[in-house]
Amino acid sequence: MISLKNEMWLESRIMENKIAQPLRGIIGVLFSSIIFYILWWIFMDPRGILKWYTPQYGYMYIRWILIVVIWQAYVFNFWPFSLKWRENTHPVITGAVLMFVNFAVVGAVIWGFFYHFLGIYSIPYLSVDKLVGKGMTEFFAREYSSLAILMFAAIASWLSPIVTVCFANHPWQNLKQPERGITIFCVTALLSILAFLCLMHPHYHVLFWPWQEYAAAYPWWANFAHTLSGNFNVGWVMCGTVSIWMLEVTFDRYPYILIKNKIRRGVVGFIGVLLFAILLFVTFNFIQDLAWGPAIDGAKRILAPDWRYQHSGELAIMMLIPAMILNFYFDNGPKKYSAPVNIALRMIIIIVSTMVFHWLYYKFSPSILGTQAAYSHPQQFPMAPGILFICVMLFHNWFMDLWPGKKRTGNRDVMLDDDGEEIL
Repeated sequence: MISLKNEMWLESRIMENKIAQPLRGIIGVLFSSIIFYILWWIFMDPRGILKWYTPQYGYMYIRWILIVVIWQAYVFNFWPFSLKWRENTHPVITGAVLMFVNFAVVGAVIWGFFYHFLGIYSIPYLSVDKLVGKGMTEFFAREYSSLAILMFAAIASWLSPIVTVCFANHPWQNLKQPERGITIFCVTALLSILAFLCLMHPHYHVLFWPWQEYAAAYPWWANFAHTLSGNFNVGWVMCGTVSIWMLEVTFDRYPYILIKNKIRRGVVGFIGVLLFAILLFVTFNFIQDLAWGPAIDGAKRILAPDWRYQHSGELAIMMLIPAMILNFYFDNGPKKYSAPVNIALRMIIIIVSTMVFHWLYYKFSPSILGTQAAYSHPQQFPMAPGILFICVMLFHNWFMDLWPGKKRTGNRDVMLDDDGEEIL
C-alpha cells in the first residue's frame, strides 16, 4: 500500500463555496468573461492591439494554450511546482505564474519546435518562412502553416487526457513526477503524431498545386465524405475532444468508472468516447441538413460539405461551454438523484443552453468580438473565441481554484493499493 498525498491535485482538492449559489456561479462566469475579453482584445480582436485573429493564426495559439494547460494539470500534475506551493500560495499568484508558464511553453512549441525545427528540416508547410520562400504570400503562408500546427494540438487535446480520464494513468499510476508525466506525454504525443499524419497530412496533398502526390497520401475520405478537405476530420475530432471532456465534467466518468479492471475500463471508456463523438458529429450534420437543405458537392460556404463538417465541430464546442459552466460554476447540479437521472437532467440543461448560446453568439459576436456576420464567412470562426473562453475557465478552475467564489479548505489524502486503486 502506498500513500500519494495530493495525487492528483485537481481530484484531491476539498472546495467549498464562499458565496451562496446562484450568485457564486454568476460571479464566476463574469470573472472568466472579463479575463476572456481582455485577452481577446489584446491578442485577437481585429479592432484591438495585435489582431492575431486572421482567423487561423490566432486560433493556432489558442489551441496550443488548451493542450499545454492539459499537460500542466492532467499529465504533469503541475510539476515542477510542488503541491505544497499550490497549497500555500494565493490563487491569484498561482494563476498568474502558471498562465505565464503556459504562454511561454506555447511560444517555445510554436516558434521553436514547429517554425524553426520541424518546418525547416522536415515538413515545409509547418514553417511560414519556408512557404514564403517558395513564393506564397505571407498571409496564406501563415494561415496554411497555422492550420497544420493547430491541428496537432486539436488531435492532442482529444488524445492527451484519455490516459488519465479513461485509464486512470494505468499502467503508470505508481510513477512519481516527472517520470509519469514524461511517459504519458511521450505515449500520447506519438499517438497524436500518427493521427495527424493519417487525418490531416493528406489534406496538404491537395492544398498546394501541383498536388503533392509523392509526399502525402490522397485524402482517403474523399469518396464517402464528398470533400477533399481535412475539415471532415476537423469536425469529428472536435466532437471527440468535446466527448472526452463531457465524460469528465458532465458524466463524472459514469458508467464506465464502475468497471474495476483498469485496462477494461480504459478500453470501454475510449470506445464510449469515440461512439459519443460519432453520435454528436452525425447529429450536428443532420441538424444542418434540416436547417439549410442537403450539402452540395462542390458548393461553397454554407452549402459546402467541408464547411458543414467544420461547423459540426463548432457546434460541439458551443455544447462544451455550458457543460463546463454548469460544472465549474454551478456545482454540476443537479446532484440529488441517481447518477443516470442527474446526467439526463444536466444534458437537458446543456442542450437548451447550447441553443441559446448559439443564437446569442451569431447575433452579437460581430459587435462584441469583431468577427464578421453570417454563419459561414471565413472570418466567422467560433472555435477560436469558444476555445479561448474554455481555456480561461480552465485557468480559473485549475490554476486559481475558482477564486473568489470558492475556497480550497484542504486536500484529502489519496490511498492506493498495489494495483493503483484508490482505497476509500
